[in-house]
Amino acid sequence: MRKGHIVALTIAIAIGCGPTIAAADVVQDWNAHALAATNAQNPFLQARSIAIVQLAVFEAVNAVKGDYEPYLGTLSAPGGASVDAAAIEAAYRALLGLGVAGSLGATYTSDLASIPDGAAKTDGIAVGFLAAESMLAHRTGDGVSPAAFFVPTSSDPGVWQPYAGCPLRNGVQVGILFHWQNLRPFGIDNSSQFRSAPPPQLQTGRYAKGYTETMDVGELNSGLRPLDRTDVALYFASAAAVHVWSQAASQVMTQKATSISENARIFALIAIAVSDALVSSIETKYHYIFWRPITAIRAGDTDGNDKTLPDPGWTPFIATPCFPSYPSAHASASYAARKIAEEILGGANHSITLSHPNTPVTLSYSKFSEITDDIDDARIYGGIHFRFDQDAGAVQGRAVGLYVCQNNLRPISGESGICRE
Repeated sequence: MRKGHIVALTIAIAIGCGPTIAAADVVQDWNAHALAATNAQNPFLQARSIAIVQLAVFEAVNAVKGDYEPYLGTLSAPGGASVDAAAIEAAYRALLGLGVAGSLGATYTSDLASIPDGAAKTDGIAVGFLAAESMLAHRTGDGVSPAAFFVPTSSDPGVWQPYAGCPLRNGVQVGILFHWQNLRPFGIDNSSQFRSAPPPQLQTGRYAKGYTETMDVGELNSGLRPLDRTDVALYFASAAAVHVWSQAASQVMTQKATSISENARIFALIAIAVSDALVSSIETKYHYIFWRPITAIRAGDTDGNDKTLPDPGWTPFIATPCFPSYPSAHASASYAARKIAEEILGGANHSITLSHPNTPVTLSYSKFSEITDDIDDARIYGGIHFRFDQDAGAVQGRAVGLYVCQNNLRPISGESGICRE
């Protein structure tokens, strides 16, 4: 059991959930708006959307400030252009282009109205508009659609099988997000670049150990799941990785009084890393097609391992996603984001409170590593993953995060913000 954080059943006023606490700049404000605007999207689509928005904001801010290597490299800003106007315009236009701006028009108008009229404001708006349009155009045809589904062809032990709640296509239950492995990444070279090593063989002690742990603590009515592990399972079932890490990073940014240029870069790098780690995870998942605990534990007498006792009625605590188990997508995405956050903001001595509009659970942390510890536990105590799924996701995520950070949006000069091994 992890004890490095405090769990409270209250709704905190925090970035990404209602009014925000003294956000340092418009980049942080509009990151919170973007998270709220995309909250209804699935975690994979939300990660892509936030990456587009935050890269548009980064390009706009960086065109004015010039502190980092650009992402697209197609923008320039007139001298004296308003960086606030550029960031606001880029965020809003990107959300509008993605079709999720909703009622943000009034906020957009109000925020721009707070900036004095003049050439600086006009130039900033123009830069932000072009940044958003350029990013949206860049992602056209990136593989986000049409949706594709996986049709199981084997019922052998160890192979993923659909379960209650999985969708039907042509009368057959299928796996979702099969096309996501072909989504064009933002910062890595291709989806198989960081493919995980194979999962453990079913007859091994490592498999049996993971099986037994999830069977014991992840069952719907398990008496071995403490209240705090119940809370983290529920929280991370609601909060997608891009929400978690954007919110955590924003609070640390405020505490460290980082600049608007630094903030635009950090948000963009985190969003890139999360999205690319999710693409990598799906590629690995459908490469190995490894079964979920809900199937494995009910069929434990078929796996050839005398240490895996079956429970035909076993049911997980939280709903199991309709795609293969190995590796954990939440782990892959979160360890990628953590790598960037630790490299740039430092790993410890923080004050972080995570909240989400879809759950009353709030979680408090002082280290980024405590967040990934809880995410690992959340998926096991939730009954949807084995411990080795989390371990593989951690390795994959760290590799994605390091590559993204070392090869994207690098500082023009100096050592600050450079990512190392």
